[in-house]
Amino acid sequence: MTKSLKVSIAVLVVLVLIFLFLAVLFITKNTSFLNFNISRQEVDANNQNSQVESDTSNVLFAQQIVVPDSNKVGVFAAPQTLNLPQAFTISVWAAGLNAPRQIDFTNENNIVVAERGADSIKFIKQSQDGTLGLETITIDSNLDNVHSVDYYSGDLYVGEESRIVVYRDLTEDGTYTNKEVLIDNLPQGGHWSRTVKVGPDNKLYITVGSSCNLCEEADGRRAAMLTANLDGSNLQPYATGLRNTVDFVFKSTPVDFKIWGVDNGRDLIGDDLPPDEVNIISQGLNYGWPYCYGQGINNPEYPERSGYCKTETEIPAFNLQAHSAALGLTFLVNDDLTQKVKFPQQIFKDDLFIAFHGSWNRTIPTGYKVVRVNTSKPAGKEINFITGWLNDQGQVWGRPVDVKFDKNGDLYITDDYAGAIYKVQYSPLR
Repeated sequence: MTKSLKVSIAVLVVLVLIFLFLAVLFITKNTSFLNFNISRQEVDANNQNSQVESDTSNVLFAQQIVVPDSNKVGVFAAPQTLNLPQAFTISVWAAGLNAPRQIDFTNENNIVVAERGADSIKFIKQSQDGTLGLETITIDSNLDNVHSVDYYSGDLYVGEESRIVVYRDLTEDGTYTNKEVLIDNLPQGGHWSRTVKVGPDNKLYITVGSSCNLCEEADGRRAAMLTANLDGSNLQPYATGLRNTVDFVFKSTPVDFKIWGVDNGRDLIGDDLPPDEVNIISQGLNYGWPYCYGQGINNPEYPERSGYCKTETEIPAFNLQAHSAALGLTFLVNDDLTQKVKFPQQIFKDDLFIAFHGSWNRTIPTGYKVVRVNTSKPAGKEINFITGWLNDQGQVWGRPVDVKFDKNGDLYITDDYAGAIYKVQYSPLR
């Protein structure tokens, strides 16, 4: 055997060993593709409330989703079932949408939705009885990974991946007077969603996710919440160390307001690490990423940051199940003092409702549901509110994104996988 042949064989053996090592590493870190036989027990662990205080609001009952004939398209052409507490009903308010993300309500309670799959913003009118969306109007199209909409003082603020725009004087027929680019050249790639909202202080607040799973960012606008004047000027960091805060809400206090946000944790260190987070986001503070997670714990890639994580970063207000992909969130009442409240306040007044979009690489899938967290309990854990998008056979047919109460006190949920907007109503038992 020649020397060159021996070298070639040795190189081949090394390459095979490297490939096998990487394959084993991938399988141990990303095993969701093996989930073809999830047990009913594992599904129930995700979909039911077995370890919380027992009362009627925690017991979920299977019920068939109400679907108007006009919305019996796609997955809703056949009956679908979800699990809700007694006295709540869920219906398909709109269907046939292309990856709807965030929504907001106009003065007349019509819905504006960011339709990411179509790169457009849609205006959907309420039916007279509010049971479904009737006429759908395209406000604008050919957008850049559009994700968020915020209707404020007659104008519509929109978050695209690369920019923040505003549509002036949006009418109740979906027309507007002019479109302005407020902030341009936002960083692109990686986590693409850009959430923009106008705060109680009349300033813009914008979240930009990280470019990676775990890295030190070169662009200080990434993994951060930014703030700017209402005209887009004076853009600057507000809070940092937020890996991917897809949504946030303003909650007023007697003298000020607080910003509550969810944050998606990193991947590839286990099925139950790190937790997704609920943070109270304050100006000038750092929330740990990429060095830290959870209760001030340093990531294994940064052993030298142990002390830093314990003393110089903020810990979450609440930990959530890892890899749930917490996206939308809302309180029963945020800052709209004209909003009616239909859900029972004695049960839900301190609850934060959160949409779990669902895991992509957990050994046993988790999420695909709407949960609630009682923020009056310091160590409160999420309680299932609506489940079943991960069905009894372990199949995923829907993925919640946004949750928002309208002015009448009903809850709306977007689903970018099933292409729908749901309406949840409370009807007290008689």
